[in-house]
Amino acid sequence: MNDFYDKFRERKRFDEHAEAVSVHLDERFTSDEITVYHEMFSPDFHLDVYFVQSEKYNFNILLTAGMSTLEMTVPAAVENPQEYQFAELMLLLPKSMAFGEVTGDNTNDWLIDMLKENARFPHHYDTWLTIGHTLQATADMEPYEEHTEYTGVVILPSVNFDEDFTTLQAGENRINIYSVFPLYADEMNYKIENGYNALLDRLIVKNAKEVFDEERESLLS
Repeated sequence: MNDFYDKFRERKRFDEHAEAVSVHLDERFTSDEITVYHEMFSPDFHLDVYFVQSEKYNFNILLTAGMSTLEMTVPAAVENPQEYQFAELMLLLPKSMAFGEVTGDNTNDWLIDMLKENARFPHHYDTWLTIGHTLQATADMEPYEEHTEYTGVVILPSVNFDEDFTTLQAGENRINIYSVFPLYADEMNYKIENGYNALLDRLIVKNAKEVFDEERESLLS
C-alpha cells in the first residue's frame, strides 16, 4: 500500500489549480455563500470540496478542488488531449439538502464522499474522466450507502451553467468542470450495453434534471 501512495509523491503537482478554483468561485459568489470542507488527511493528494449556497440559483453546488492538481492520463488518440488533462467534479443539489459543519456527521455526507472517490479514480488508475464516462460505486455495483439506491454516476455537461463557469484557465492549463449525475444499477447496465448516446436519449425523454433527486424514477421506467 505504501508503494501505491509513494507514486503520488513523485508526480508533478499543479497546486496553483486548486487556488484557481477558489478564485473562480470568489469571482462569482460572496464568502458567506461558500463553505469549504477541508480534507484533514490526504494519503495521495489533497482534495477539498466546496459547498456553495447562493440566492442566485434554486439549487446548491458541491464542487471538488484538488482533482486538477494532478494531470489525468488522456489517451494519445484523443484530439487535442491537452484540453482534457485537468478536471473537477460538480454535483447540483436541492436547497433542502444540508450538511454538517464537518463531514461524517450527516446522512447526506455520502454525496461528498462519492464526489471525492470519483475525483480520485482517474489518478489511482492512470486513466481519465470526461463527458460520457461512467463510474461504479463498487465492482459488484452495490449502492454507495445503505440508504440510497444509486450505484454509480455518469459524467455530463452542465445544462445549468455555460462554458464561462464550466471551464477556467490556470496559467496555460484548462480545467474542465464536469457535472456528476448519479445512476441506478439498471441505468448503469443500460449505458454499458447501449452506450452513452442511448442513455442520453433516455435522459432527454424523461426530462431528467441536473439537480440531484434522491427519489427520482429510473430513466428506464
